Amino acid sequence: MYKSVSFSSFGTKDNVNIEAWRNKIDVPVFSQVGRRKVTLKYKPILAAVLVLLGITFFYHYSATSVEDDVNQHINPRFLGKEILPQRKLMSYNRTYPLTKPVATRTGSSFRIGIITDMDKASKYPEKSNTWKSLLRYGNLSFDNQTLTASVKWEDDDSEGKQLLSSYSYGGRGMELSELVVFNGHVYSVDDRTGIVYEILDGRVAPWVILSDGNGHETKGFKGEWMTIKDEKLYLGGLGKEWTTADGVVLHSNPQWIKTIDKDGAVTHLDWVPKYTAMQRASGYEPPGYIIHESAVWSDVHKSWFFLPRRASHEQYDEDLDELRATNILFQCSEDFSHIKVTRIGKLEHKARGFSSFKFVPGTNDQVIVALKTEELKGSTRSYITAFTLSGQIVLPDQQISSQYKFEGVEFL
Repeated sequence: MYKSVSFSSFGTKDNVNIEAWRNKIDVPVFSQVGRRKVTLKYKPILAAVLVLLGITFFYHYSATSVEDDVNQHINPRFLGKEILPQRKLMSYNRTYPLTKPVATRTGSSFRIGIITDMDKASKYPEKSNTWKSLLRYGNLSFDNQTLTASVKWEDDDSEGKQLLSSYSYGGRGMELSELVVFNGHVYSVDDRTGIVYEILDGRVAPWVILSDGNGHETKGFKGEWMTIKDEKLYLGGLGKEWTTADGVVLHSNPQWIKTIDKDGAVTHLDWVPKYTAMQRASGYEPPGYIIHESAVWSDVHKSWFFLPRRASHEQYDEDLDELRATNILFQCSEDFSHIKVTRIGKLEHKARGFSSFKFVPGTNDQVIVALKTEELKGSTRSYITAFTLSGQIVLPDQQISSQYKFEGVEFL
């Protein structure tokens, strides 16, 4: 039996000292449940309540921490929050070129690669739903003293390494128009599907798919040039309004460009004013036009450089366009407010237009190696050349192929 305790030990009846009463170890509390009397002790209950509160606080804190950690990897726009700086998981890889140049007695030798855009001939005949491109390797030697260059191909007895893909658009694919080193990887772009491929050891893997124009078109982006600026990959198209075969303007989708960061995030940019500025500076204003297939950003000069494929003061005509190659080099300030136009040598072959170029490493962006493409009456030829920014020829046009159209060059 529990002994009875009077309230007088803990205060008056109207002013009971509850804490003192609860701390009385041998004092039970009785509760009537139905006809049964239940005995409760406060200290075990209080301990249990504190434990439950602790567990509740722990789980609430843990859940909040996990949610905050997850939210750091979600686009803040989907969280209704202000955009916050993203955590950098990996730093940007600036290695360029990927293969260390070899020093020669009077200069350097570099490993280069060139890649094909064979249009309809890209269809692989030996396997259904398969398309191919050819990747060819060589070495470019540059002499600093004589300002001359030479190229020797690694595969003189073959057409190059085949790269296969099963991706297509409208029955065409693997029409690779450029080659670039970005963030320590090698990429190319298919101007039919809009797929940016990473080129691995003897194979390709799709990395990003680009849609035409402002990014809301069903057609794939017709990418023609790629370059690096501010640790982003820039991709551009023809830079000319899309027209019918006889020059009727349909839309300006080819005058939009794309940027891709190292994590694959894409931004679409309207470059109509920039392309128009180059037309104005060179005198090829409408109904004239300029077709761009190559561009490079130079950190050294803080300038954009363009070598157009073709240009004309007259309205676009599909047949006449084959003989409208140019020898123009544009140097544009970052905002295109200042544009310099230089002529590269003499325009002796009106069918040979520039399709790709890069600055030779170690020349302070003063020497360019470029590809030229000739498409005339169904026949195709490709050439490689080199020259200085002032227009001095370092390597006269050297034929690469009389069968395939090589449209991308890069120092690997």
